[in-house]
Amino acid sequence: MHRFANPTRFLRLANAVLPWLGGLTVILFGVGLYQALVISPADYQQGETVRIMYVHVPAAWAALSGYTALAIASFTFLVWRHPLADLAARAASPIGAGFTAIALVTGALWGQPMWGTWWVWDARLTSVLILFFLYLGHMALVNAFDDSDRGSRAGAVLALVGVVNLPIIKFSVDWWNTLHQPASVLRMDGPKIAGEMMTPLMIMAGAYFALFGVLMILRIRSLLAARRLRQLRLAVQET
Repeated sequence: MHRFANPTRFLRLANAVLPWLGGLTVILFGVGLYQALVISPADYQQGETVRIMYVHVPAAWAALSGYTALAIASFTFLVWRHPLADLAARAASPIGAGFTAIALVTGALWGQPMWGTWWVWDARLTSVLILFFLYLGHMALVNAFDDSDRGSRAGAVLALVGVVNLPIIKFSVDWWNTLHQPASVLRMDGPKIAGEMMTPLMIMAGAYFALFGVLMILRIRSLLAARRLRQLRLAVQET
């Protein structure tokens, strides 16, 4: 892990991986959208509206995974002062917030024809909204102090405290009475979704995670460049 604390070594690896990951993202999105919009059948109850699932569900998974990555990076920064862990946390929060926003918006679009309302304050929707605010809170905290290290520590603490929300999101449909449907993919007794729908859903999930990786690399590169520029400015001012 500490081997990649060297920014030059990290950038060398990231620059080698990025074209392949970017190409994989394009391919997965192309295949996944074709499968979701053309090949997969309409649902016998929801009709064509079910196709929102192929955008909504992977976005929700990416939002949860993004916060997990944020928490791991924050823990690594607090414990080992890993220099790239702080940048990874700063990179993950806006990306995760974006995926969470997609999940919330597409969930509203899906919920309106199914439930007759755009929003209900049930456990699943409310906890995902809290996740969105946790991302925003992390972004605000890390930029709220003149001392960058102090902001990073405050943001890391918030990220770790917010981890308690992840199991609430996952199990809210089991713990409380909610309009949101129970889990149909990640179940102990196996998925409850037809194979012709599962295939495009998994492909789209792969596309989202690949996109997350591409955006993380691009964000960390830009943050490294910004940090290097600040260091050069300070060096010029001192001379």
